[in-house]
Amino acid sequence: MFSFLKASPPAPRMEHSKTDAAYKKLRWQVFAGVFIGYAAYYLIRKNFSLAIPYLIDEYGFTKADLGTVGVALSLAYGFSKFIMGNVSDRSNPKYFITIGLLGSAAVSLIFGLVPGVLASIPLMIILAAFNGWFQGMGYPPGAKTMTNWFSISERGVWWSWWNVSHNLGGGLIGPLAILGLAIFGTWQSLFYLPALIAIVLAFIMFWLMRDTPESQGLPPVDEWKGEKIVQHVESAHTLSSKDIFKKYIINNKFLWAIAIANVFVYFIRYGIIDWAPTYLKEVKHFSVDKQSWAYFLYEYAGIFGMLTSGYLSDKVFKGHRAPPMLLFLTGVFIAIIVYWKNPAGNPLVDNICLVAIGFLIYGPVMMIGLQAADLVPRIATGTATGLTGLFGYLLGSASAGYVMGKLVDLFGWDGGFYALIVSCFLGFLFIAFTLFHKPSGSN
Repeated sequence: MFSFLKASPPAPRMEHSKTDAAYKKLRWQVFAGVFIGYAAYYLIRKNFSLAIPYLIDEYGFTKADLGTVGVALSLAYGFSKFIMGNVSDRSNPKYFITIGLLGSAAVSLIFGLVPGVLASIPLMIILAAFNGWFQGMGYPPGAKTMTNWFSISERGVWWSWWNVSHNLGGGLIGPLAILGLAIFGTWQSLFYLPALIAIVLAFIMFWLMRDTPESQGLPPVDEWKGEKIVQHVESAHTLSSKDIFKKYIINNKFLWAIAIANVFVYFIRYGIIDWAPTYLKEVKHFSVDKQSWAYFLYEYAGIFGMLTSGYLSDKVFKGHRAPPMLLFLTGVFIAIIVYWKNPAGNPLVDNICLVAIGFLIYGPVMMIGLQAADLVPRIATGTATGLTGLFGYLLGSASAGYVMGKLVDLFGWDGGFYALIVSCFLGFLFIAFTLFHKPSGSN
């Protein structure tokens, strides 16, 4: 590993009288940095989707051709989130997350500014894979930062607010596309305008972020919060990436349970949203504008679902992550049934169902990453959250597109809804298994 990427060593402890003020200031500063940075990642993740209509019109590509580009990004992202997550556990997160963001921005600049790139499917596939790899460097060091600066008893609230960043970043892609067309008069600005903004935000993030509290002369967050520390683990300077995986991941049955649960949670998340426009058009006879509003409501309802689940897990369930996830999945099951059985011609009920599903499914989406961080010591946060992401994206997200489509082709929309219902049951089952794990201050 490059020397500048290595985790910072502990600094001499500052005077006790200065600790509270320094901790409070730095926590807000670090949180602002990781929030801004992760929002910036989403500015340059899904730009290609908006460019697809232009690529079809200008170059005559088929949807299948362009679909392979999206698959390359998703596969690279899933593998990177796990592999680079493992590497990030031994790194300084402020450097690691910044390099990933700058790399992703560079790829977007190449997409938008280098002649001939957008005319070649092989080149776009290669670049999309690079973008996916750099994108995978965002979440694990961000999660590591959150576990370093926020204790288990408060982490649900802070983590849920951090996850709002990707909804906000992703939601800005549309307005930035309109702004780019107005300023530059070319659709290629879909790539380079967000990339330029992301580069500026990367430097702001780098200036705000810090490594561990110990590197700033502060005590570990558990000690500062007065929470019981029942397990002491080695530092990033004494464990290799292989050691981390063998010691804290491979035999962690609860972590593997929620990783498998994440497959079904992601299947529901993307099975609903990816197929909502088609289903609403073919079965419910929604117009294009009504489909767009339904899509918007689903995504942004998720913000409030994440915040609610985070508050419930901290304030009501005292650090237990499984109970609110099980409650939310039960609600998802009910909303899916109503969405499926609601007769055509009642768009209000369909929109309410989509809002409910969006609100409820984003609770487990956020909480699984949080629970993964809770299930391991801080030194293994990147690897643990990367593992759940690997399962979610490679098996859940990918199968939501292909498996749902195949089932609908073979058995009609009923076949797709049966798959969603089965996913609710299986996700519930694997999350329920983690009820046997009791949260502690071991992080």
